[in-house]
Amino acid sequence: MVRVVSLLVFLCLALPAPSDENHHHDDLTSRELGSVHFPVSCAPTVQKSFERAVALLHSFAFETAEQTFRQVLQDDPHCGMAHWGIAKSMWRWGTPDAAKREQGLAEIRAGKALHPPTARERDYLGALGKFYAHPKENKYKRIEAFNKSMERLHRRYPDDHEAAAFYAWGLIAADDNDDTHVSRKKAGAILEELFKLEPAHPGVTHYLIHTYDVPGMAEQGLPAARRYAKIAPAAPHALHMPSHIFARLGLWQEDIDSNLASVAASRNAAATHMGDEGHQFHAMEFLMYAYLQCGRESDARKLIEEVKSLPKMKSMYGDDADPQTFALVSYAAGYVLELHDWKGTASLPLTPGTAFGDDSITYLARAIGAAHNGDAQQARGNVTEIESIYKQVVAKKLPFADWADQERQEAEAWADHAEGKNEEGLALLRGVADKQKEGVFGVTGDLPAREMLADMLLEMNRPGDALAEYETQLKINPNRFNSLYGAGRSAEMAKQPERAALYFQQLVKVLRRRQLKPAGTGLRAWVSFQIENQ
Repeated sequence: MVRVVSLLVFLCLALPAPSDENHHHDDLTSRELGSVHFPVSCAPTVQKSFERAVALLHSFAFETAEQTFRQVLQDDPHCGMAHWGIAKSMWRWGTPDAAKREQGLAEIRAGKALHPPTARERDYLGALGKFYAHPKENKYKRIEAFNKSMERLHRRYPDDHEAAAFYAWGLIAADDNDDTHVSRKKAGAILEELFKLEPAHPGVTHYLIHTYDVPGMAEQGLPAARRYAKIAPAAPHALHMPSHIFARLGLWQEDIDSNLASVAASRNAAATHMGDEGHQFHAMEFLMYAYLQCGRESDARKLIEEVKSLPKMKSMYGDDADPQTFALVSYAAGYVLELHDWKGTASLPLTPGTAFGDDSITYLARAIGAAHNGDAQQARGNVTEIESIYKQVVAKKLPFADWADQERQEAEAWADHAEGKNEEGLALLRGVADKQKEGVFGVTGDLPAREMLADMLLEMNRPGDALAEYETQLKINPNRFNSLYGAGRSAEMAKQPERAALYFQQLVKVLRRRQLKPAGTGLRAWVSFQIENQ
């Protein structure tokens, strides 16, 4: 906690809120954002501001980066690369919609119309232009087109570290559906070499974390994770991003420290009008999850109350979604599910003001709770509610149909189990579990499907099968409280006492690392008692 308070004090001193909001970013230096060297042919007076904007871009402070690039353009109307920066700022958390793509293409055209005097700048504009080409076409392969152009640019200018970093990021973005991670490994090789040359570069460390943010590779991301927050302490996302690696490895205290610092920076960003305050909800999602994995239930409850007291703010994703309401829905469901409070889960109230579809989170939790309580009728009733939402999502061709279908299948599985149709329930959960290859690291109002599969097998008195599923889950999500306990209990029931002892000892070790004593009940209180009386 002392470290977080110290960081907040530092940020408050480093980032005073000046009276002129158009220049409130001027005090941000390489000590707060990292070191970037990106020479452009614009007026020398805007060079530092341009590089500051690029540093913000590397730390996904998109709102602030765009504002800074626009200020560069205002200070030098002939700066073609400022248009490139504005367009790059519009490519945020995923492929932008058609309206944003048209805006991005317009910026690229405006930059080209200024006839940048260097071939390198024309190449930068041209490469990003490939991404924004054909803005109304949804099937156009934007990232692939961008990467091909950036690869040529990278080869043409091998000493341009910005070209290398942005090319590597494009490779990571193209790797989403590739289990072999060929592009990701290629990006890692580029970034590891850059990391040796530029250890204070925010993009290099950030993209290295993204490179290794997959099962089986996370350990390689620890050096960058432990470096990034020190490089860019003024960027909320830079303080949060290391927690992706910490969470993948089950390092809950480092996960907590990282996200507490990010929340503090997000709130400081709000005070200085940086436009990045919405980042705190993503950090709190990870924070809530980490609290629940290491026994800090009272802190998790306090966080829910804290969210209720926050003012309205924009989502970090730049859409119209209300991050506060979604947080309250998912945190409330996640809290009771993680604690296996089946009575509280079955009676979970709906949250007022939810966006269409989000009530399925509550209905799913209720279905799971009802099934564990043996109330088949209530479980089936909640399935009916989710099915109604799912059908509307499909009819309206909304983009989250796959997620709504997963909620429906999981609820259906537990209703089947409550009705004695165990094999049908197991088949449904196994189908969902086999698709969940990335793991769960934040509170989403759900539980890992494979862990639920193991829970169901254990309820059916099949401890050997349950143990195999818990162990598979722990490879993806190390140090999950419920999976560790479930594995230990399964091993115990399967007459494997030594194996059971290993899992219970690991669970005790996880809880022993916590900073505060949990104020839990039931199982968690029992585990805490064992720790205190050893």
